[in-house]
Amino acid sequence: MRSVLAYTASRLLLFAVALGVLYLLGARDFLALALAFLISGLVSYVLLSKQRDAMSAVVADGLAKMRGMGERIEAGASKEDTPQQAEPSDAADGSTPAADATAEDAGQDAQSAATGERS
Repeated sequence: MRSVLAYTASRLLLFAVALGVLYLLGARDFLALALAFLISGLVSYVLLSKQRDAMSAVVADGLAKMRGMGERIEAGASKEDTPQQAEPSDAADGSTPAADATAEDAGQDAQSAATGERS
């Protein structure tokens, strides 16, 4: 992040210097701004290449981390979407909790019908 701030500050400084020089030479208004922008861009391309490379490395690393975070979020979401594996104790007797609950409900319904109770 420090290299991004250093590069930005250097670019602004070059723009201010170019604008000041052009103002002293008599350029005013839009012409001074346009020329200062063009001159500072050309000068920064030559003088600030090392800072620009350092800044682009920092920005690329930040983007890679953001992409990695998205992949981790997707992996976590897909892990949540997969059905849970049956616990070993349930797999040993061959029944599932849902089937056991249905059988119990059917047994209670049969007992209620036999005794004539209503629920």
